[in-house]
Amino acid sequence: MHLGRFAARFALVVSCCLLTAQPAFARFWQCAPYAREISGIAIFGNANTWWSQADGRYARGATPRVGAVLAMASSRRMPMGHVAMVSKVVSDREVLLTHANWSRRGGIERDVRAIDVSAAGDWSSVRVWYGPIGDLGTSANPAHGFIYPDDAPAAAPLDAPVLIATTSPAPITAAALAD
Repeated sequence: MHLGRFAARFALVVSCCLLTAQPAFARFWQCAPYAREISGIAIFGNANTWWSQADGRYARGATPRVGAVLAMASSRRMPMGHVAMVSKVVSDREVLLTHANWSRRGGIERDVRAIDVSAAGDWSSVRVWYGPIGDLGTSANPAHGFIYPDDAPAAAPLDAPVLIATTSPAPITAAALAD
């Protein structure tokens, strides 16, 4: 009789362990590497450095666009800042974001609501959906604005030749076209 109870408890413990185990390929995401991977913006380092690193490399602004990365500034609650990619523009003051490490440590969230709560409507202060409360977060977060991935200037190799002048071909005449 004791062996049956032991076997049942053992089976329960093993099944609980199997249900909570993560597969070997599961990945724990930070916001910056995830934003880099999904947006194509080649910036490395903490999220709070993205805005300054984008200067001169990517266009930046206060208008949301699909594929742009919202760069949030450092704050007491968020000392490393945060970056998130815009997956949909709902209006000039509301977007849906795809990002990592916000509501759940290391987790990915897709198409979560974020709103501009700045007085000027310039996305300098945002509230973002927070899963544990099932609503927008209770705090406004400071933001720099959006980094646009498709506006990166093409960098020429340093050793690329510079074209100074060319010779033009002889002009085409009507007689040459008639032949």
